[in-house]
Amino acid sequence: MSSDRPPPFHVMVKPRGALCDLDCAYCFYLDKQALFPGSAFRMSDETLDHYVRQTIAARSGPVVTFAWQGGEPTLAGLAFFEQVVALQARHRPDGVTIHNTLQTNAVSLDDAWCRFFKTHAFLVGVSLDGPQALHDVYRVDKGGRPTFERVRHGLQLLDRHGVETNILTTLHAANAPHPLEVYRFLRDELGARYLQFIPIVERVGAEGVSTRSITAEQYGAFLIAVFDEWLQNDVGRVFVQLFDVALAVWYGLPAGLCIFEETCGRALALEHTGDLYSCDHFVEPAYHLGRLSADNLIALVGDPRQAAFGTAKRDALPEYCRACEVRFMCNGGCPKDRFIRTPAGEPGLNVLCAGYRTFFNHIDAPMRRMAAQLRRQG
Repeated sequence: MSSDRPPPFHVMVKPRGALCDLDCAYCFYLDKQALFPGSAFRMSDETLDHYVRQTIAARSGPVVTFAWQGGEPTLAGLAFFEQVVALQARHRPDGVTIHNTLQTNAVSLDDAWCRFFKTHAFLVGVSLDGPQALHDVYRVDKGGRPTFERVRHGLQLLDRHGVETNILTTLHAANAPHPLEVYRFLRDELGARYLQFIPIVERVGAEGVSTRSITAEQYGAFLIAVFDEWLQNDVGRVFVQLFDVALAVWYGLPAGLCIFEETCGRALALEHTGDLYSCDHFVEPAYHLGRLSADNLIALVGDPRQAAFGTAKRDALPEYCRACEVRFMCNGGCPKDRFIRTPAGEPGLNVLCAGYRTFFNHIDAPMRRMAAQLRRQG
C-alpha cells in the first residue's frame, strides 16, 4: 500500500439517504431529504461500485469495515446488500478481511434478511429505547403508531438466526428519568450484552434545546445509576460502549470514539448520491467534500477542509474546558453539542458538560482500579 493513504477513518453510508419507514420524533436526519430535490433516494450500482472499490483501496490495514446506516438502510432491499457482498468479494485482495455493520430499526426484518446477515457475518445494531411504554413515546411509524412490538419481533428473529447484535438506546426526556428500568429491561428481558446509550440533544435557537432533549443533569444521573449497577453485577458480561471507552482512556489508550477524541474528522458520511460529508451530524452544504464519481475517496478524506474540520474541535475548546479535570476523557464532547457559554461567558461549551463532568468524576476511582488490574494482567 502506498504511504499517501490517510490515517484510519470510517464512513457511515446511507444507501437510501434519509428515507425511513419510521417517523421518530427526535430524528435529526429525516430533513436531509431537502438537500436532494427530485432524487429517488437510491444508491446507484455505479456509486456502490465506486464506494466499495475505493474503500478497499483506501484501507490502512488488513481489515476493512463497511457501516450501513440511514434513514433505514434495509429500505435498499436485500438484493442491494447481496450486490454489496458480491462487490466486496470481487474487489477484496488476498489477505484482506471485510466486515459489515448495519444499524436498523428492525421493524421490517424477516427470516430472509436474518439468514443473509448470519451467512455474511453482519453485525446488526438495533435501535430500541427501553421497555414498551418508554420506547413508544417517540419511536413511532409514519401513521403515528407505536413500534415496540415490531422492533422486538425483529430482534427475536435476529437472535433465532444467531446474528450478532447490539442495542442502541437513545436517551431523551421520556426514558432518561428511568435508568435502571431501561438498563435492566435491556439486560434481563432482552438478554442484550452490547449496549450503546446516545443522548438526544435537539438544539433550539442559539443556546436552547427541545423539550424532548435529555438535560445534562439527567444524562449524568442516568449514566451513574447504570454504571453502579453494571459495576456491581455485570463487569465482563455486559459491555456498555461508554464504559469500555472510558476504561481504555484510563488505561492510557485512545478513546476510539470520535466524540471523546481530541480532534475529529475521521467519521464521515456518504449519501446515496455518492456525496461525501465531513460527519453524520454535519450533512450540510458547508461540509460537502465532493462526490465519489468525480473525486477519489483518499483525496477527499485527506482534503485540507476536512483536516480543518477535525482540528477545530481542539482549537475552539474554551479555556473553561482546557482547565477541567476530566478534559483528558471528554475533550469537550461532540462539536454538534458545543453551543452554550461557559460560566465566564466563553462560547463553545458542550450542553451536556455538567453531566459528563459529574459522571467522569464519579467513575474515576473504579476506573483507576480496573485499569491497574489490567496492567497487572499484562
